Formats: sequence, structure tokens, C-alpha cells
Amino acid sequence: MRFLQWPLIIIGVCIMLVSLAGFVGACYRSTFLLRLYLFAMFFIIVALVGFIVFAFVVTAKGSGRSELNRAYRDYYLVDYSGWLEERVSGRYWRKISSCIRDSKVCKNMARGVGGVSESSDLFFLRTLKPIESGCCKPPTECGFAYVNETAWDTRAGYAGGNLDCTRWSNIQEQLCYGCDSCKAGVLASIRKSWRKVSMINIVVVAILVIVYLVGCVAFRNNKRIKNDEPYGENKMTKSHPSRFQF
Repeated sequence: MRFLQWPLIIIGVCIMLVSLAGFVGACYRSTFLLRLYLFAMFFIIVALVGFIVFAFVVTAKGSGRSELNRAYRDYYLVDYSGWLEERVSGRYWRKISSCIRDSKVCKNMARGVGGVSESSDLFFLRTLKPIESGCCKPPTECGFAYVNETAWDTRAGYAGGNLDCTRWSNIQEQLCYGCDSCKAGVLASIRKSWRKVSMINIVVVAILVIVYLVGCVAFRNNKRIKNDEPYGENKMTKSHPSRFQF
């Protein structure tokens, strides 16, 4: 999210400064400022378009997989692009997993009444958020038996080829925070946020293009007025000669 934040802040500040220059240039008929405005705005629009394309390419892959008799989805790291996968590895993931653990998102999943957890049938009908599905429970393919929202009987399942089945722990401080499914759940949330921001950026680009075209018209009119001024002055001098000519 920090990677997404700073480019947008920089582009926003540039738009503000360039727009101010264009406004001053239009008010005072400054060809230099209008030319600077059009030149800079062109590169800002190109930068925004490039950012939108990058965001859509990076988030093109990746979505939860439907499971039989489950309302929620399971998430797999291999479904996402390599660039995003690098964002949740090594030191990055240590910070992210610590943040998820401190947020108590898994603890807040409990819906039991009087200390009794909801039944497995009700739990399987829940639509879990990506982080809840990836970090707070084991993957469905492990086949573990449901005990409560964050506890599963591992004796009923198998490890299989999914390493997350061996990474799962009923210890509440561990759960599946070290699983690839947890990383995939985080990426699913980021993907959704990036898609929303990209749609907003598309609207912003459309508005900037319209404003850019208006600036082109203002620049052309300013040049035309400046080119016509000497001609207009000479014409007025010839039409109304001075009375004090000798």
C-alpha cells in the first residue's frame, strides 16, 4: 500500500502545481506558462496511464477458488503474479503477519453464544474475507475436521502436497500466519484495493484529458490574439492618423 501511496501523492502535487501554472498563464496570456502547462500535463497523463496499465497487469491474475459445499473461497499464492508474490516474502511478510496477528482478525471471527461455537454447517455457509479464509483456517483440501472457527482436528486430514497443511497450528498465536494461503489472502485484499484505485484513476485521466484539450484551445487562442495585436494596432494607426502630423 505504501508503494501505491507515494506515486499517487507525487502525481497529485504535480497536477496541482501544473494546473496553477496553466491558470496563471491563461489569465495573463503567458504563452510560456501555457506551453509549460501543456508539456507537463502531457507527461502527467502518460504517467497516470502507465500506472493504470501497471496496476491492471499486476492484478490481472489471482482470485479465490471455490470449494465444494463451502460459501467461502480458498486462496493460493501461485494464482498471483510474481511481482505481487515478492511483496509478501521475507522481511515484508514478517511485518505484515505481525500486523495481522495484532489486529485480532481471527479472534473476531467467533460467533458462538454462551461459549459454544457455531456448528460446522453454519461456518461453511459463511462468506469469509480473504484474510480470514487464508490466515485463520487451514486450506479446505487438507481435510481437517472443524472444531471451531480457529481450531481444527488435524487427525482427520492429510498433509498431501500442500505444505500449508503442515504449517497450520491450533495455537492461536500461530494459526496459519506462516502459510502461503495467508499471503494469498493478503494479496487478494490488495488486489481489490488496487482495482478500485485504478478505476478512480481512469476517471481522473478522462477529466485531465478534457482539461488538457481546453488548455490546447486556450493556447491556440492566445497565440492567435498575440499574432493579431500588431496588425490591429497598425490598422488603427492608419485609419485614425494623428492630427498633429506635418
